Amino acid sequence: MNQPPSTAGLRHVALYVENFDACENFYVELLGMHVEWRPDPDNVYLSSGNDNLALHRAEVKYKDKKMDGPQRLDHIGYILKQPDDVDAWFEFLSEHNIKMHSQPKTHRDGARSFYCADPDGNVVQMIFHPPISNT
Repeated sequence: MNQPPSTAGLRHVALYVENFDACENFYVELLGMHVEWRPDPDNVYLSSGNDNLALHRAEVKYKDKKMDGPQRLDHIGYILKQPDDVDAWFEFLSEHNIKMHSQPKTHRDGARSFYCADPDGNVVQMIFHPPISNT
């Protein structure tokens, strides 16, 4: 298979945060991002128009433990222009023996994505996200 169309860039970052409310306030009130979607009290998706920042409450994943070190990255996301590009990238990367964490999936908000790992184990999401995929 030939390489699928190029991505639309890296415009999605997801962070685990310990000070969830303070971080949301920082990004919304100070940096001017707006809440795009709040699926539950432990997750919020923010945007400034052409990007997407996900904040995830750290204690939900890490329970009673403190996070080790400064790392707060959940995953990085590459924006794709069409829903079908998600499946093309999944097939392409699978053929190159890239470790997959999930199958392509369409989400409640109309996004479509899958997760894989880079060679160092960092989680990468390939995602069609309607509000920003064509900007």
